[in-house]
Amino acid sequence: MHELQPHIHSALERLLERDHDRIADEGRTMVLHLGEVRPMSVVLFHGLSSSPTQFVRFASDLHARGHNVIVPRLPRHGHRDRLTEALSRLTADDLRRTAQQSVDLARDLGDEVVVAGFSLGGLLATWVAQRERVRRAVAIAPFFGVSWMPNRFMAPLSTLMLRMPNTFHWWHPILRERQMPAHGYPRYATHAVAHAYRLARQVLDASGEPLEAQRLIFVMNARETAINNRAVRKLARELLRESPGRVDEVVLRNIPFLHDIIEPLRNSAIAERVYPQLLELIEG
Repeated sequence: MHELQPHIHSALERLLERDHDRIADEGRTMVLHLGEVRPMSVVLFHGLSSSPTQFVRFASDLHARGHNVIVPRLPRHGHRDRLTEALSRLTADDLRRTAQQSVDLARDLGDEVVVAGFSLGGLLATWVAQRERVRRAVAIAPFFGVSWMPNRFMAPLSTLMLRMPNTFHWWHPILRERQMPAHGYPRYATHAVAHAYRLARQVLDASGEPLEAQRLIFVMNARETAINNRAVRKLARELLRESPGRVDEVVLRNIPFLHDIIEPLRNSAIAERVYPQLLELIEG
């Protein structure tokens, strides 16, 4: 393997320097590398209102197995002030730009690139799979709509949300600001959700085109409580027609009714059960 060239170290430093002084220590971008180009580098995208720490244990596992790993902080995330209103300014362009830049940097760290993400990050992994020649994309509980609403209503709802003033809502109305883990925001912004769905709509509208990725794997909890599994399955079928043999669905059984299946600080027992399967999917 070749050592990382000085220009790669400089690019990594510029990535880390994007985390300004309002970003908490646990909210910062993570880069775990072995000082040389590896056969595979991995990009992990965290979920809405979370931070790279959501993947700290999983990224460490991948790094220990010999991979270079990047966990970028998504724009407007990771602030020390958990009640910041920064999330209301998140846009689809912000998300696309961060995903693209992360993959471009990962190409310098590995002969092949794998991307994976959870929820909003799963949407980003799918977006990358449609546009970039990566080895594999693993979309974990990807956001393409909400579980309680037919997807045909999501586009007009997101448009309406953006026409109205942004509002914040507690993820947990009882715990409110006491909600853990501490590295994520306890609230979500309606404008952020609407912009995320704009990106989701772009992915859905492009489902009639062949994938650029060698393989795309959708991972779903059979007892999902938040995202729309029906929309994910429909997207998988449409993509499979254009890219035969390159799209898979993995449905996790015997998992409780929940959405966050990867955060060890929230559901450590569930994460312990899911991680080995995700590692296998990422490494192929």
